[in-house]
Amino acid sequence: MKAVVQRVQNASVVVDGKTISSIGKGYLTLLGVAKGDTDEQLQKLMTKILALRIFPDEAGKMNLSLKDVGGEHLIVSQFTLLGDASKGNRPSFVGAEAPERANALYEKALAFSESQGVKTQGGQFGADMKVSLLNDGPVTLILEV
Repeated sequence: MKAVVQRVQNASVVVDGKTISSIGKGYLTLLGVAKGDTDEQLQKLMTKILALRIFPDEAGKMNLSLKDVGGEHLIVSQFTLLGDASKGNRPSFVGAEAPERANALYEKALAFSESQGVKTQGGQFGADMKVSLLNDGPVTLILEV
């Protein structure tokens, strides 16, 4: 399982010309589910994401978490994070989980984030999404479990 976490001032997802979700200050997490990923791995990853201290404190040091600043969380499923372009120029996605299982874990990610008291929104699994964000910092982290 792989996640790209970006600290944002705002972010949104548009599908078929219609905004389906948007957040203010918080995190945009792009989530890639690999074959064989488990509920336990998902919980470990989500716990880590929500505990990240990447917002500045009063001294300007990255020392505050998403909950500390009352931030929002937008989670977007992105199987292309599992792409392998090590051979040739066309990425292979054989390492990505099958859509039904990946969607189930993605839905659990949304529910877990929300259950931790964080206002959480999502994209539309499997859709052609247009994701916009204003990266703050920029701060971008890649996490894997």
